[in-house]
Amino acid sequence: QVQLVESGGGLVQSGGTLRLSCEVSGLNLNYYGIGWFRQVPGKEREGVVCIRSGGGPTRYADSVKGRSTFSRVNANTVSLQMTNLTPEDTGNYYCAADLLCEIETGGHDMVYWGEGTLVAVSS
Repeated sequence: QVQLVESGGGLVQSGGTLRLSCEVSGLNLNYYGIGWFRQVPGKEREGVVCIRSGGGPTRYADSVKGRSTFSRVNANTVSLQMTNLTPEDTGNYYCAADLLCEIETGGHDMVYWGEGTLVAVSS
């Protein structure tokens, strides 16, 4: 059974830093792409960062590029650290995995998803 469990969300002040983690079970991440997506109620889900299966360059959305770091913590865990947070970063953050991960599609074709973790940035 595949499970993705996010953690690390919470309330942060503008300018602060947050580190999200995603623990994956039932998948070998060496063969799957994985990424982070976020959604605000009433808006479409957007891709934040993706790394494709088999490695390759990490791709960040322009909105977070330069202030975000996506890392492979161990065989089953990935993390996303974001700095200089703004209220525009507020949303539910989801970890997702599939053979293909592309930020441009908002993860619409991805099969495996976590339940999400809420990030709220106060002004």
